[in-house]
Amino acid sequence: MQVNRRSFLMGSAGVAAGLAMGAGSSIPAFADDAQLRAMWWGSNDRAKRTLDVAKLYESKNAGTTIVGESLSGDGYWTKLATQMAGRSIADVFQLEPGTISDYSKRGACLALDEFVPSTLKVDTFGKDMLKLTTIDNKLYGIGLGLNSFALFVDESAFEKAGIKAPAADITWAEYADLAVELTKASGKVNYWGGPYGARYNYVFDAWLRQRGKSLFASEGGLGFDVEDAKEWFSFWEELRKKGGTVAADVQTLDQNTIDTNCLALGKSAMGMAYSNQLVGYQLISKNKLAITLLPREKKGGPSGHYYRPALIWSVGATTKNPEAAAKFIDFFVNDVDAGKILGVERGVPMSPTVREALLPQLNPTEQATIKYINLLKDQVGAYPAPVPMGATQFDQRVLRPLADELAFERTTVAEAAARLVEEGKATIKG
Repeated sequence: MQVNRRSFLMGSAGVAAGLAMGAGSSIPAFADDAQLRAMWWGSNDRAKRTLDVAKLYESKNAGTTIVGESLSGDGYWTKLATQMAGRSIADVFQLEPGTISDYSKRGACLALDEFVPSTLKVDTFGKDMLKLTTIDNKLYGIGLGLNSFALFVDESAFEKAGIKAPAADITWAEYADLAVELTKASGKVNYWGGPYGARYNYVFDAWLRQRGKSLFASEGGLGFDVEDAKEWFSFWEELRKKGGTVAADVQTLDQNTIDTNCLALGKSAMGMAYSNQLVGYQLISKNKLAITLLPREKKGGPSGHYYRPALIWSVGATTKNPEAAAKFIDFFVNDVDAGKILGVERGVPMSPTVREALLPQLNPTEQATIKYINLLKDQVGAYPAPVPMGATQFDQRVLRPLADELAFERTTVAEAAARLVEEGKATIKG
């Protein structure tokens, strides 16, 4: 397997793996050979697992070469936009629930229906699982695993502070008190109870669903109003002023990647992320991490959670090898040996056969991820309608910047709420 080193930097283990695969070597390609480009974002651990699966695939499919490219943060989306403009989208590229609708409607993804079930043998996933990646009645991606939102907890920090870690049914009011208490009890400088979560669109979505609303309306547009936004921003501003959240300059470092999250940076005792990311967080955390549900509005009330495809492989609309790309995705999600390499880092596998094969080899962190997905079984609500076009821009160019302005006290709650709705409506199509 070849690795594009200009944008892909790994730790020593990953580099060794890349060299073992002949990274950068120039092996002559025969006429019938297929070369596939695969592009994704994520941690070094994800990169190594992906590379190892690609190497395994090459060993079982003579004549196929896979060129891997891993990026992080906003660099991934910038690269994808460049590829779209140049009509040179990677053969296989990674998306997630918040972006698949947007990019499929913009023509980045190839519809995969013709490859099911001949090449993509995903019938055992269940019909509902395919609905998660179906946009306008066409299948535009294959989910790589199930996950949901989650609250990560540094157990050591709570133990040292003599405070009980949050339970699965914790309310937002209780969470706020706990975050402030932890900040005070830690005795550390530049260390806080939790994140400034106002800028996390998926947490805002759960918050709204607990109140019978949602981030985006099923009929299109926003699913909330100015008063909802005021309540959301007020909660985080009040908590920040009480000392329960990290400072603004720490939170703005967060690019929705593991290594930039305040918990991973050692700046907070709690973090909010996606459940499959527990594996990546634990790899870089010195302390034992636990996972539980996000806080909810009231005891016994809706959790706001729903199952979602953690990540998605889509096929680039400009690919010259659609069948080969679909075949690689099928291998990725159905091959037992591939599943053992991937573990649950991209979510709990969709394939029952792969899940069963994984169980005996899982480490405690991976087991915790599966237990969490099982815990949610009676807590999850219906999967929402596909996000509309403009959802990515809403997150990156509207919600996050406004939350940052608020945290830096450059705007007020009322102004931020009004702008969130006004600018959100202008961004969301439909």
